[in-house]
Amino acid sequence: MNIYRKKQRWKLLLLIGAFIIGMGSLWYTNLLVERLSYEEKKKVELWAEATRLLATADISEQNFGFLLQVIQNNRTVPVILVNGDDEIVSYRNLDSIKSENQYYLEKQLTIMKEENLPIVIDLIGDEKNYIYYKDSTLLTQLTYYPLIQLGVILLFILVSYLAFSSSRKAEQNQVWLGLSKETAHQLGTPTSSLIAWVELLKAKNIDEDIVSELEKDVLRLEKITERFSKVGSKPVLKPVPIFDVVNRTVEYLRSRVSEKVTLNIDAANKDLLVPLNPSLFEWVIENVCKNALDAIEGKGIVTLKIKENTHHVHVNITDNGKGIPKGRLKTIFKPGFTTKQRGWGLGLSLSKRIIEEYHDGKIYVAQSELNVGTTIRITLKNN
Repeated sequence: MNIYRKKQRWKLLLLIGAFIIGMGSLWYTNLLVERLSYEEKKKVELWAEATRLLATADISEQNFGFLLQVIQNNRTVPVILVNGDDEIVSYRNLDSIKSENQYYLEKQLTIMKEENLPIVIDLIGDEKNYIYYKDSTLLTQLTYYPLIQLGVILLFILVSYLAFSSSRKAEQNQVWLGLSKETAHQLGTPTSSLIAWVELLKAKNIDEDIVSELEKDVLRLEKITERFSKVGSKPVLKPVPIFDVVNRTVEYLRSRVSEKVTLNIDAANKDLLVPLNPSLFEWVIENVCKNALDAIEGKGIVTLKIKENTHHVHVNITDNGKGIPKGRLKTIFKPGFTTKQRGWGLGLSLSKRIIEEYHDGKIYVAQSELNVGTTIRITLKNN
């Protein structure tokens, strides 16, 4: 059962949808920009023609008023009229305050020359004037609008994703708490009853080997109940020899694995004290080791190595199994991820919660290579 494949599909569909919306918006806005740019060019050409006609003496009073109105109707497109010597004759729709500065006008003329070719006005004789123009403020804003729109969409998606993730995490915490408490409660009653039955069997002089094995299983159930009862709330940590805690788990697993499996433990300092909750930390070691045993498929070596530095203690659990594909490295600690037919994908996610939330440490895949093996590292503070 792997719910994260479905999740990745939804993320991919969301990205494709966002890409289509973004591209559609860019295409449509670009179309509007082209049309508006064409209309502005026509407006400037009309303005140029009106300017040329006004420069001639052969126009009626009625035509003069009309042409003057054409010139005055251009209230958006910035234009500069220059003569044949490239001297500025007049301008329109530029900053009225800055326009008093000749340097500003020359700078705007340079910008206009870079943006568009001039519109030539043929005057009487061989004289020519030239009109330079640039995009209006509206056209410029419309050009950048799709980028702003995409930015807003991406910001909205990001904020929504963070809010959803935070809400989902809080919900998961409540589920963990409820599930753990209920499991501990359900296991507690029959376990207490079984403890009483074991004591009764001892009193009846039943075969000691049978009673001993039964007692081990009951104690195991009692330990599992204790673990679940502590998952719902932050446990108390106390300095304990980490080697002893790890070794107990290794000894428990050795008696339950095939003879073809070798479990090794290596520690330079067997008296090293680390703040732990022994019951929960044993559970983590057991879960990680069981995954390592599944990886070697009944034949291979699992090595646990404890080493320390100035501030941290590292527990490396290494197997020579089938390894983990790169695409799964980030999801193996998430609830619901498993490669087993009957698995629930809770072991490693519980381990991550215990180490990172209860022990203020880290657990991660330090190294993995297909058909070579995997090393999962647990890092704890050394004080």
